[in-house]
Amino acid sequence: MASTTGETRAATTAPNSIRLPGIVLGVGLGGFVDGILLHQLLQWHHMLTSTNDDRIGVKYYDPNTVSGLEMNTVWDGVFHTVCWIAVLLGLGLLYSRVTHNRRAVWASRVLWGWILVGWGLFNLVEGVLDHHILGIHHVYAGPHQAWWDAGFLALGALFLLGGHLLQRGGQPFDPDAPRGTARPRGRA
Repeated sequence: MASTTGETRAATTAPNSIRLPGIVLGVGLGGFVDGILLHQLLQWHHMLTSTNDDRIGVKYYDPNTVSGLEMNTVWDGVFHTVCWIAVLLGLGLLYSRVTHNRRAVWASRVLWGWILVGWGLFNLVEGVLDHHILGIHHVYAGPHQAWWDAGFLALGALFLLGGHLLQRGGQPFDPDAPRGTARPRGRA
């Protein structure tokens, strides 16, 4: 009737959560949407387009000159590289934590809720840091840039709240449970 510490620990700890992989995926995917939509397609800003009046003294690279656009493009590439690493890390974490029934995870409101939370966190952190604290770029520079920046933060807060509600309303998922096994109530 002896039990080992490992057996006791395994019986009392929750299964590996999909919260962290979902949030990390959301940060990377949110960054990609920002970079592709705002930096490339709409060309509203690049990473260093407001450094002429930033708060940290970064040299200004005018995006309307070839050399300025080249430097902004390099920093956009650094930004996209960080987003790509976040997506790869999120996928790696998810793959390592989900051992059975992987298809069900992708259909899970819990995972997509955490991804939205991650996207909201991306908007909030990037918006506060780059737009407000550092001032290296704004969503849409010009006379109403404060409103655009505030809207970006509001969208992030909506994603955060919506993602939280979505994952809470989802069916709890135990990524370690064999196929067809339900998980007791609790958060994934």
